[in-house]
Parts: sequence; structure tokens; C-alpha cells
Amino acid sequence: MIKKINPRDIWLKEASDFTPWLAQNITALGEALGMELELKEKEAAVGEFSLDLLAKDLGTGHIVIIENQLKQTDHDHLGKLLTYAAGFNASAVVWVAEHVRDEHRQALEWLNQRTDEETLFFGVVIEVLKIDDSKPAYIFKPVVSPSEWQKARKRQAGATITEKGELYRNYFQQLIDVLREKHSFTNAKVGQPQNWYAFSAGASGVSYNATFVQGEMVRTELYIDFGDIEKNKALFNYLHDRKEEIQEIFGGDLVWEPLEEKRASRISVYRDGSIEADPEELAEIKDWHVDTLLKFKRCMASYIKKGLKGLS
Repeated sequence: MIKKINPRDIWLKEASDFTPWLAQNITALGEALGMELELKEKEAAVGEFSLDLLAKDLGTGHIVIIENQLKQTDHDHLGKLLTYAAGFNASAVVWVAEHVRDEHRQALEWLNQRTDEETLFFGVVIEVLKIDDSKPAYIFKPVVSPSEWQKARKRQAGATITEKGELYRNYFQQLIDVLREKHSFTNAKVGQPQNWYAFSAGASGVSYNATFVQGEMVRTELYIDFGDIEKNKALFNYLHDRKEEIQEIFGGDLVWEPLEEKRASRISVYRDGSIEADPEELAEIKDWHVDTLLKFKRCMASYIKKGLKGLS
């Protein structure tokens, strides 16, 4: 028998119990929203207030703010959400609660209708279910989401996307659809008019990227940027020390790029290619991106995990 459990029976306190749990399960929240969410900070300060969770959508690089409640939504948190959105210049605003009241649902829907195509508001209900004596199952149910149709109309009206940008959007839409539906590699659902797309590597500050670079080249990479040059180089060096093992698992040579003149580092593989290639060649490039991204995850995941333990 399926029973619905009161969230307060699982998390006694919002700040000390629910928010840390949500931070640990931010990938599941991202999956419900169609985003690749990476946690940046807990209790991020905005003046005298503090935002529950500050995150980034890896696919766009945009800031995502998340505020949570272990009860129904209230006016106080709606005001805080708008304050936090302005303070962090957020592109996505996520309100997680046990219940979203009708007036707050209407407010979020109104904001989605009135704001531009890059500003998104979500209302999400957290449900806890049990089947007989099983462990609790946690479900994120978006009850307010931006209408892609409405946002697309605004995007077309603005006419700010170039022809090349539209080529990128179409390419990455096809890529993420394959990665999500056939390989469970990503939660992302919306392609962007940019020459790159980033995917979670399981740790904040590390991502797998698919990129079109200048000079008609295409790249798949492990990109390392914790915001700290010493930590970046330390993980890169840890991986480089195991270069032969990693390349054997990958099945070929990789390009090891410490990027000495920059803060970040990367490990890459390249091939010829351009976003303006004919459809047949673009299909080959897409298959190559899929294959190399899967290989990167297969050969890097355990080494990244071990390397980060050594840095903590």
C-alpha cells in the first residue's frame, strides 16, 4: 500500500535537515527541471538574508537560486525569492515546498509570462512516499514551469539569435536528446544558441564539455575550474600522473592542457569539424561527441572521485 508521508516526519528542521538533504540531492531536482544543476554554495548571503542554495545550470552557465520550505509557500518567501533573484542576477528561480498555494502559483506563472526568455520561474512540490515498510521515496513535482512555447515566441520577437546561433541550438538539442534518452548521461532538455554545452562530472567545478572551437575544430573535454587555481592544477596533476592508465581505458591518446596562463585546466580530444558543415557531417560529429563524452565518463569518473578525496 502506498502512503504519503508528511515531510516533517523525515526532516525535523528546514535549515539543518531539509536544506542539506536538498543540496546532496540537487541532481535529482535538476532532473525534474530538465537542468544539469551544480551546487555552488549553501546559505549564500544577500545583505542580511541568506539564500538556501546557490547553483549553476551547467548547460547554460546561468545562475540558479533555490529556496525551500517544509510547509506551504508564504508571502515572506516570495519576497525573499525576488530579492535573491536580483542579488545574484539569477536566470532561474526555484521554489521548493510541501505545497504551493494557488496565489503563489499564479504569481510565478505571471512572472514567467512577463519576463524575458532567459528568466525562468519554477514552483516544485516535494512528496515523500512509502510502500508498506519500504524506505521513503522522494519525488520532485514541478507544478509551475515556464512555457517553452511562450518563451520561444519572445525569443523570435526579439530576433537576437544569429543564424549561426540557431545552428548551434539545433545541434546541441539533438546531442542532449540522444545523451538523455539513450544513455541517461544528462538531465538537460533545452539546447542553447552557443558553441559549447557542459555536463556534470559528478563534482562541483568539474564538467564534461562538448565544444566547437575556432579553426573548424571540435573538442570533447574534461574541464576543471573550482575557482581556485591551486586546486585546479592539483587535480589536473593527479590525473596527469595516471595518464597512461586513463588513456588505456579511454582507448587512445588525450591532449593534456594545463593552460598555464589561465586559472582552469582541461584534458581533451579533438577532431575536424564545423557547425556550418553539411547535415551528414554534422551527424557524424554528433555521434563522435556522444562516443567521446561516454568514454570520458567511463575513464575519468573514478579518478576524479579519488583525486578530490586527496584534495579535501
